[in-house]
Amino acid sequence: MDLVEREPQLEQLRTALRRATDEGSVVAVAGEAGAGKSALVRAATADQPWSRVARGLCDPLDTPRPLGPVRDVLSELGTAPGQDSVALAALGERLLSAAADEPTTVVIEDAQWIDEASVDVLRFVARRIELVPLVLVITYREGEIGPRHSLRPLLGDLARLDSAATIHLAGLSVDAIRGLLQGTPLDAVTVWALTAGNPFFVTEIARHPAERLPTSVRDAVLAGTSAVDADDLEVLQLLATAPDGVDDRLFPHLGVDVPQLRRLEGTGLLRRSRRGVVYRHELARLAVEGAIPAGVAASLHARVLEALERLGSSDPAVLAHHAHASGDEGRTLRYADRAALDAALAGSHREAVSFLELAAASTSDPQDRAALLERLSFQLYMVSRLPEALAVIIEASRLWEEVGDQDGLSAAHNRRALIEYYLARRAEAQCHVEAAVAHASSPTHGSARAMQMFLAYRRNALREARSSGAVVRAIASERRDEELRLRADIVGAAADLVDGSADARERLLDLSAEAASRGFDETASTGWSQLAAIDVEQRRLRDAERLLDRSLPFTVERDIPICNQWQTGVRSRLQLERGRWEAALEDARSVLDGGAPIASLWPHLVSALVPLRRGDAPDDGVQDHLERAWRLAQEIDEPLALLAVTTALAERAWLLGSGDPRLEVAATLVRDAGSVPGVQWASGQLALWLGRLGLDPGAVGVAEPARLQLDGRTDEAAEHWRALGAPYERALAALDSLDDGTAVAALADLETMGAWATAQRGRDVLRARGLAKVPARRRVTTVANPAGLTSRQLDVARLVAEGLTNSELAQRLYISTRTADHHVSAVLAKLGLATRRDVVRQAADLGLV
Repeated sequence: MDLVEREPQLEQLRTALRRATDEGSVVAVAGEAGAGKSALVRAATADQPWSRVARGLCDPLDTPRPLGPVRDVLSELGTAPGQDSVALAALGERLLSAAADEPTTVVIEDAQWIDEASVDVLRFVARRIELVPLVLVITYREGEIGPRHSLRPLLGDLARLDSAATIHLAGLSVDAIRGLLQGTPLDAVTVWALTAGNPFFVTEIARHPAERLPTSVRDAVLAGTSAVDADDLEVLQLLATAPDGVDDRLFPHLGVDVPQLRRLEGTGLLRRSRRGVVYRHELARLAVEGAIPAGVAASLHARVLEALERLGSSDPAVLAHHAHASGDEGRTLRYADRAALDAALAGSHREAVSFLELAAASTSDPQDRAALLERLSFQLYMVSRLPEALAVIIEASRLWEEVGDQDGLSAAHNRRALIEYYLARRAEAQCHVEAAVAHASSPTHGSARAMQMFLAYRRNALREARSSGAVVRAIASERRDEELRLRADIVGAAADLVDGSADARERLLDLSAEAASRGFDETASTGWSQLAAIDVEQRRLRDAERLLDRSLPFTVERDIPICNQWQTGVRSRLQLERGRWEAALEDARSVLDGGAPIASLWPHLVSALVPLRRGDAPDDGVQDHLERAWRLAQEIDEPLALLAVTTALAERAWLLGSGDPRLEVAATLVRDAGSVPGVQWASGQLALWLGRLGLDPGAVGVAEPARLQLDGRTDEAAEHWRALGAPYERALAALDSLDDGTAVAALADLETMGAWATAQRGRDVLRARGLAKVPARRRVTTVANPAGLTSRQLDVARLVAEGLTNSELAQRLYISTRTADHHVSAVLAKLGLATRRDVVRQAADLGLV
């Protein structure tokens, strides 16, 4: 089995082995069968120079070997006790003595099968292990250690020992599975759902990609059914048709009695859950299901479906599953359609996709199918599966055209406009929204005009947006359509905020909250997404941070990846502006790893600007991100996007002392922006960089701090940036100060935040203006600056700044107090501060409040 996604655990284990000379320790490695426990230990102990290795094995016998693993270890260490009776304490002393003269690693494998006597010896050793150069490694299947298991006393001891640690091997992530499946046609998300990330199962599936269930896995599972009789096997097969389990109340309707269930418990395949009797693992269920004879499965599903209907089941998802498997298309369509609606209302949009796909496949009626596909395309958009959403809505359009339904065709054009926009193809979006308006009659006209309003707002055509908004509100009032009204009001409030309205922000917050309370998930999240973007653009950075702290969890709770990606992209820009560069890069990477194209503009810019300012080599990655951002800006064709990318190009040109032909029209872009509402901050930033390049920006109507700098009032501008919480912009303004001391201090500020390349370029500027003594680059070992903090460390730092204790912090972040201790220590080290009080005192300067 490949050792995948276990690097931190491997390093933790190797660190313990390296330290064996100085201190003994115990490391428990826990995980389910197939999690890779043995593979991890082998990788850590193989060909390593730090210690000799002795192994003791525990076997799955009806009665464990007394002291079996201890005897194995002592034998390998050359001090076998033989088979005579020896006191357990004496065996422990013998093991410690054998390890006293040479660093030693003792591995006890599969301790879920350990005997009690061996546990007593290991407890004796663990309590004294710090005295000898010994590392005791114990592997076990945590799911098989019940409250009365023989291993439990030893685990209790380890929880209290400072010299002990436990490594929990979780399932592999989707990304790791994707790597293992490379070269196969298998889908990583599907395999993850099937295996829960179990490395053994994933590896077996990757080895046999053409099989639904690998033979090696199937044989291991079916071994547990070999001893049951035909009637009991049929019950196992019946249970295998129900992935969610079988409610106890259903068994009488299925003709299953209690004695049968008791007998089947002995197979080890079943367990009891809150929903009834289920298989212990999905692959176990699939193994049994796969062994059902041909032609029998449909009748088993029909039996379960009829029993559920007699019981009065109200779960359309379960009913749809059995209806589909029994081949009943009418029932499948009815139940899957209802299940999709329930899932969407519950904020389970991925499940809504699955049910709508099932429903659409269960009907050949073109009108019914087109309506289902139109709904499916929206749910695919919600979960950010945009290429699939596009293909589905194209098919729906074809069907609407085939049956001559103009309202359906208008709705399809409107949906396609939305999808094309999030694919960052404005021209196509504009084309389809115009087609939607042209085809629309009364039922669909309001939605088409609402999309037209949104597209106009996004390109800062506020007059056009308000004109469409008036039409949408009139239609919404006439039809008493509350969601349509809220959509119009939210976009209208966003337009007013862009235009400088004093009360628009509060209105936008209230309207988005109202949409959320009414269950209009996408409308509410869109409102918060637009507000967050406007807040960051207009440098209300602290307001944006508070908003995103609330709105991002909503996108997770309500399963809206498309809005989550947008808001994470906004947060990556926010972190950049706040000087939190490592966190900015984290957010950027998460969006660029398969996110919606419309959300990836700022993540590309962040991924370029941070390395550029740091002076990270090579420049190829920076250039690639800038090129991608440039192409996106051309496709999106919105003033703010074009200004932002051109500004990044200008900054690169200044830092590297190189030209860029795309900057030849930059001054015109700034001047044209003077007549566009809502772009004062973006045009001001571009004007500043053009000024540094020696170009005349001819800026008019730019935001206050940029206007102060352009007017030569650099100290006032620096103070303005400081008050906004934008340390990089503050340092750049200070660099232009007429006061030499202020300008020189700006170099130190830039270096403190890691902007080494910017600071070096600043030295050139100061020398060029005739400053005699420009300090050389300083060495910074510890600096009070959050630029290097990860997102999690930023969360910790903010809570420390609030004065929370480690225990309170642990409760807030749902982590252990010990983990909180480690996080706080790491934060203090990265900030270069000695105590928590220092964090509280400097919270404002660090941008933590």
